[in-house]
Amino acid sequence: MQYTYLGRSGLKVSRICLGTMNFGPETEEKDAFRIMDTALEEGVNFFDTANVYGGSGNRGRTEEIIGRWFAQGGSRREKVVLATKVYGTMDDPNDGPNTAGGLSAYKIRRHLEGSLRRLQTDYVELYQMHHVDRNASWDELWGAFEVHVQAGKIGYVGASNFAGWHLAIAQSEAKARKFLGLVSEQHKYSLLTRQPELEVLPAAQSLGIGVIPWSPLAGGLLGGNALHSSNTRSSRSQETVERHRPQLELFSKLCREIGEREDTVALAWVLSHPATTAPIIGPRTLEQFENSLRAVEVTLDQEVLAKLHEIFPGPGKPAPEAYAW
Repeated sequence: MQYTYLGRSGLKVSRICLGTMNFGPETEEKDAFRIMDTALEEGVNFFDTANVYGGSGNRGRTEEIIGRWFAQGGSRREKVVLATKVYGTMDDPNDGPNTAGGLSAYKIRRHLEGSLRRLQTDYVELYQMHHVDRNASWDELWGAFEVHVQAGKIGYVGASNFAGWHLAIAQSEAKARKFLGLVSEQHKYSLLTRQPELEVLPAAQSLGIGVIPWSPLAGGLLGGNALHSSNTRSSRSQETVERHRPQLELFSKLCREIGEREDTVALAWVLSHPATTAPIIGPRTLEQFENSLRAVEVTLDQEVLAKLHEIFPGPGKPAPEAYAW
């Protein structure tokens, strides 16, 4: 397994991030345990979760599954770089009027305590804001995170779904407080979602923020099975497939020509961008997880990259070059 630094921190993580969003809703606990055990055996040390994962009516269930896996011992917790998130509603009546999605010093404290309890650990390496909260000032947010970093409950702070200008403001405010600020940004990025190349990826690179792409297979469209008809696929999903069918057929043809699976090529392409740290894969099965590992071994040459660009054109030149006369 290949490893890289998490943004400008001194922390090294695997180039594949194990996303756990399916643990509980789609993947039974015993199968989730097998996937996590195999991840450690294969050198994948970077696990991502969120307090809201678990399915409708079961928010927090995914963290509980991970906590029970840690409780088995065998240095499982010590071997994992653990990331979780805060922002969403946890359906806790004690939150009162603060139950809605958002961020505040009050919510960060309460929900961090809840995550640590469910995860059966005293700390998380990376605590991430799941979304932007425009009602919370950076003085409040950085003040809250600083307290928990100093207490040893958080190693680093990350963001998710931030715009480029959000990242810039966050880092500017942190610098004014002589605080490290953000070390990572989770962002939707794939061959079918290249808009982050305009602002988010250049901003992250400039600011020393590692990008952790989510949905690198575009919700399964780039996984290789999307072109096969399925009676179980929703009409909305089928419409999405038909809209992208010409691209997906060309993509599958290219993958056959170079002798690699579609999901492998899609992940390898995401990894080829210098701003990315580790794409998040969200396997439902052990087989899906094992198939994803091939991506770190594949280097796409310039000819293949050019063909992929033709099939999935980018959004154009990044700012400010896009605005030059």
